[in-house]
Amino acid sequence: MSPRDLLADSRVLWQMLRGQSRAGSAAERLQAFYAPQASRYDDFRARLLHGRSELVDRLITPQGGVVVELGGGTGSNIERFGRRMQQLRRYTLVDLCPALLEQARPRARVHRNVELVEGDVTRYQPAEAVDCVFFSYALTMIDDWRAALNNALSMLKPGGTLGIVDFYVSAARPRPGFVRHAAWQRWLWRRWFAHDGVRLSPAHLEALTDLLPDHVRLEKQGALPYMPGLKVPYYLFIGRKPGPGAA
Repeated sequence: MSPRDLLADSRVLWQMLRGQSRAGSAAERLQAFYAPQASRYDDFRARLLHGRSELVDRLITPQGGVVVELGGGTGSNIERFGRRMQQLRRYTLVDLCPALLEQARPRARVHRNVELVEGDVTRYQPAEAVDCVFFSYALTMIDDWRAALNNALSMLKPGGTLGIVDFYVSAARPRPGFVRHAAWQRWLWRRWFAHDGVRLSPAHLEALTDLLPDHVRLEKQGALPYMPGLKVPYYLFIGRKPGPGAA
């Protein structure tokens, strides 16, 4: 890594060490935290946020389909769709942070079918039911995450796909078939990420499993920048909404 890259990373790390303010609205907190690091966000998070390409590859997006990404930030997932983007009728990215959306605008301009919406993912509703909704490292940052999930399901067509990739920690006594993390992992990662407004919880994955019994669930661990030997747990979840369109 070049000295220039190290300097750029140091600005992101400094902001993360400072943490996210507890004062103000969710939009104000996000803007204050991300605005100073927005231009470097993608480069640094590429080494931190694992599984995003795998999630996008697994999402079911029919020809002429409509996709909504909730908490889409800088729009980096637009590029992960590649040629599949041309097959979609519309791709809507919703986020509450103006600084991150500003980074997404150049990506959106490349595609006529991409629209950006500055809004609350617990309240945003598209004009029609959609084929696929997904969250990419966003659910852990939403204050009312249950409202966000319910809103996502409400906009999804019967048989449509809900996809999520995010950090998490297991319960001390997880359900049968779920991964169990060591006590030090459950203690460390919840406190570590909470400093930056990221709230890790076993409840997210459990709620998803209950809401969408027809699903694929993968529980993994990924490396962290500048922390050799340590890995943080994350999961991928792809579920189908019950209804006539479901297999």
